[in-house]
Amino acid sequence: MSALPPRERRWAEALFDAILGPVERHGLPSFASIDHAGFYRAIDHAPGPPFAPGLRGMVTAATLATLPTHGRPFHALDRDARVRAIDTMSADPRYLVRQILSTLKILATFAYFEDPEVRRRVGADVDAPHPDPRDDAHEAASALVHLDGRTLDRPRSFDCDVVIVGSGPAGATVARSLARRGLDVIVLEEGHEARPSSFVASGLQSMARLYREMGTSMALGTSPMPFLQGVAVGGTSVVNGAISWRFSEETLARWIASDPSLAPVLELGRIRTHEEALFTRLGVTPTDDAIAGPKNLLLAKGAKALSIASRPIERNVEGCRGSGRCLQGCPHGAKLSVDRNLLVDAKDDGARILAGMRVDRVLHDGARAIGVAGTSAGGARFDVIAKKVVLAASAIGTPTLLMKSGITHGPVGRHLTAHPGVSVTARFGERVSNHRGATQGHEVTGLRGEGLKVEALGFDVSILASRVPGYGTELAERLASLDRFAVWGTALRAEGEGSVRLLGDRAQVLYSLAPGDVKKARAAVRRMGELFLAAGAEEVYPGVPGFHAIVRDPKSMARFEQEGPLSPRAYAMSMTHLFGTTRLGSDPARSVVGLDFQHHALRGLFVADSSVFPGNLGVNPQLPIMTLASIAAESIASAP
Repeated sequence: MSALPPRERRWAEALFDAILGPVERHGLPSFASIDHAGFYRAIDHAPGPPFAPGLRGMVTAATLATLPTHGRPFHALDRDARVRAIDTMSADPRYLVRQILSTLKILATFAYFEDPEVRRRVGADVDAPHPDPRDDAHEAASALVHLDGRTLDRPRSFDCDVVIVGSGPAGATVARSLARRGLDVIVLEEGHEARPSSFVASGLQSMARLYREMGTSMALGTSPMPFLQGVAVGGTSVVNGAISWRFSEETLARWIASDPSLAPVLELGRIRTHEEALFTRLGVTPTDDAIAGPKNLLLAKGAKALSIASRPIERNVEGCRGSGRCLQGCPHGAKLSVDRNLLVDAKDDGARILAGMRVDRVLHDGARAIGVAGTSAGGARFDVIAKKVVLAASAIGTPTLLMKSGITHGPVGRHLTAHPGVSVTARFGERVSNHRGATQGHEVTGLRGEGLKVEALGFDVSILASRVPGYGTELAERLASLDRFAVWGTALRAEGEGSVRLLGDRAQVLYSLAPGDVKKARAAVRRMGELFLAAGAEEVYPGVPGFHAIVRDPKSMARFEQEGPLSPRAYAMSMTHLFGTTRLGSDPARSVVGLDFQHHALRGLFVADSSVFPGNLGVNPQLPIMTLASIAAESIASAP
């Protein structure tokens, strides 16, 4: 079914054309002249069920918005009038209008930069190069996946010692550890195997293939925030920035103080032993200046000028070429996502990895878990009968699966914590080429005491273009110099909590910032603006209504922390790094799993992902998730 029927497509194209403005005046192809077929294919098949009605609603609302002022719907106006109408809408202070326009702008840039000629004109890759087989030790005919669920069209049963739901960092870590101990392990993954030769440069196609609901998942609250989750063999490790941080002693101490019985689980020496083994296997190294690219080196320059501590980001990569494609999947196989190491180890020790297998129920007899059931990508029902069940389906997927299975003991789905992220865009006089260089290669560590972690961000040009300020004529002029723009982001160590609950058979995520979190967002915008200016940016665009649209001097930027708004709706934010919805703890009333990572009420059911975290970290969680999963594996192996 089409997300946009023919009539609404015409309406959307009129809106997109006006949002992008007269780009042809600046040497780029006009929106009307390009091929839109690839864009429609992606949005027709990838997003989740709420996407299509939401998109049609936004397109219809924007189309009808000109009736009171012009007497005609938007698409019936001439082009100059459409551009002027978009300029008028963009000045509207109402939150809903801003949200609709910003969403349509994202879709417009996706549609525009999906065209190969547009990508060529701005110097972006048209598609992924095919890597030399010598660069990819695992690039062979599907040696990793035991069964592709797309081929399973008849009901089937499996049995094993341990079934693991989820093949991301947590699931892969547990699978490797248990298979090494000689247990018969099955790993179930909803997504499919994604190999380097299949990765494309297009942000839109990548999100359609590798992200849940094409990245349209949304947490609802005082300021709705999107959140991204990878869906592939290897989970989000396939599409993240490969950032590897160790547990901080402060975090461990805080968690133990909240529940002293956690001390043996989180004992520092034990944590460091597991971390070190993972660090070595993952090949974690600091980002080399030679492949960092200008966006990262400029952040280092700004931090040095302001005497704020910073460092190259430590990442799990080998042979990185700085292609800037981490978020689309590395086309050279240089990112050491878990499908390239831990899952390979698990498979070599006998684990079976089944892809395209969506689990929708934990099987149990009321006292003990006995397996899981679900539906294959080929449409067949399946079940796996196992002595032990391990959930590693994320802080959203794990509580959702528990609730769908009627397992609601304890605060399941509650205490969702996260690192909300806010970003700032700036323009430099020199070429930055934000889509080149290590995707995230430099970070500011000296602001962590303020609950802020600043990183350089790398995006495909389609996503970068949506972060460039303005609409219409103003945007068209800026798109012609897209290689001069950079985006930096800050992850907030937030105090706010949310929840995951069932709405029908789908997860509904609720999350709102605490008042102190908004102050951190305001401080983050100020800090990033100052860093940009110290690095030599000509213009900074805070992107916050009620403050200057363009800032060119540090004194004006410094005033933002006093003058910037304290409404959470003033900040365009996204949720990153989700935790806490099936907490680990000693008290069954306050936690979902015990100190052995086993469910308090159901024997044989374990949780090993970030949903067991008692709180957030303030830093990127991939390595801490794997560390606790490694500790969990010890308990799973020894449990009766």
